[in-house]
This record gives sequence, C-alpha cells and structure tokens, in this order.
Amino acid sequence: MGGTEHLTVRREGATLVLTLNRPEARNALSLPMLVGLHDGWLDADADDGVRSIVLTGAGGAFCAGMDLKALAGGGMAGEEYRDRLKADPDLHWKAMLRHHRPRKPVIAAVEGPCVAGGTEILQGTDIRVAGESATFGLFEVRRGLFPIGGSTVRLPRQIPRTHALEMLLTGRPYSAPEAAAIGLIGRVVPDGTALAAALETAERINACGPLAVEAVKASVYETAEMTETDGLAAELDRGWPVFGTADAKEGARAFAEKRPPVYKRA
Repeated sequence: MGGTEHLTVRREGATLVLTLNRPEARNALSLPMLVGLHDGWLDADADDGVRSIVLTGAGGAFCAGMDLKALAGGGMAGEEYRDRLKADPDLHWKAMLRHHRPRKPVIAAVEGPCVAGGTEILQGTDIRVAGESATFGLFEVRRGLFPIGGSTVRLPRQIPRTHALEMLLTGRPYSAPEAAAIGLIGRVVPDGTALAAALETAERINACGPLAVEAVKASVYETAEMTETDGLAAELDRGWPVFGTADAKEGARAFAEKRPPVYKRA
C-alpha cells in the first residue's frame, strides 16, 4: 500500500489514512516523509475506491516543520531517496500540498505541535480538526527564515489578514482554541480524539456521491479568485454534469425508497 519509514499508509474503509511517522523528532519533515506524502496523494487520487484522505501524525504530534538540525548541516535522514528529488525537483512542494491539490477531500487530524512546516501543510488541507492541546504557528521569522511553503499567499486568503500577519510576523504559538477562533482550524475536540473525529467526518463524506463531492471541492477552489459573475458561470459548468450521472439518479431513487444510496462513480 506504499508508505516509507517516516510515512505510514492504511485504509479505513473508503478513507486513506496517511500518518507522519517520525515521533522521536515530533514528525519533523524528512526525505522519506516527503516521498511518502507525495506518493500517498497520488495513490489516493488514482484509486476510485478511496473517497477521502485523513492526514495525521504519530506519537502525539502532527509536524514540527523542517528538520533544523539537518538544515544546519547535520544531514537529512533518508538520503537514499535523493534520486526521487532529482527526478522531480518539485516533489517536496507537491508533498506539502503547495504545488498539488488532491481531488479527494483531505481532513487533517492534529494532536500536539503543528508548527512551521506543519502549519504550512495544514493550509493545503480541506477540513481541520485538532485536540485541545494542539499548538500552531509559523516560527520561521524567529529563526531568520521565510515560510516558503505558501503561507504568505495562502494564510491571508484563509483567515483575516490582521491575524495572518500577526502569525507570520511574530512567530508566536497559537493554542487550538485560538486557532479555531481565527478560522485556521474548524473544530477543537478532546485530546486524543482528533483522529476519531476526522474519521467520523470522512465517513460522512464517503456516504455521499463521490462525483458530486469531487466536483464541489473543485468548484470551491477554482472559483476562489474569480469575480462572482465568472465564479457562478464556472459553477454551472462543474455542477450541471453531475445531475446527469447515474449516481445522481441513484441518490434520488434511494431517498424515495428510504434506503442508503449505492454510488458507483458513474
């Protein structure tokens, strides 16, 4: 099913669960992790049996961002994957959802630290749930670095600009309740239950028509920077074909017959 020593992959029904698995380093980014993420996103999109993706971290942490020890000259773990980066110099940006958007919904289940590169990856996910002790923040400026994973572009489009600039320019940590209050995450749950809550949300998505779900997600993102007039026209281009699918007919028929629909992506 894929995966690497720092990224595990498993199926929960129609949900693909990707787990950042380097707990001894609070799941700091590594080459094996980036390669595993890259392959996981592509595998999920290629498998019609996968209807949603959950991204989480092992050991009570989500992701502490870049491996600063490696950046300072300590060497990056997993050098054997270097050929993958040479073959695709954009691989790490695709892995971090900077240069790739999966067509399936991506739900982040956050426990513990989700900072620096972790908060940058978070911005590429669609739905975000976090344990109450989770922490967020973009610490790069405190280290004389730049949050080059997309945050200066994405963050002001996802939360109010004043909050985005405070997060970007101060490098301070944010609690889960504060992150929810400014709109960075959608829901705060008791510690240790973020993954279960994310899987519950995924199951709700999986019960819906997959063609409809993917069309809705695509429409939201592709119309985000359009004028309202252009966006409404683009929405019709995305939406009308869905009504002609067998799945749409099955949804109506199942409702009339008072039974769960059986969608076939057709």
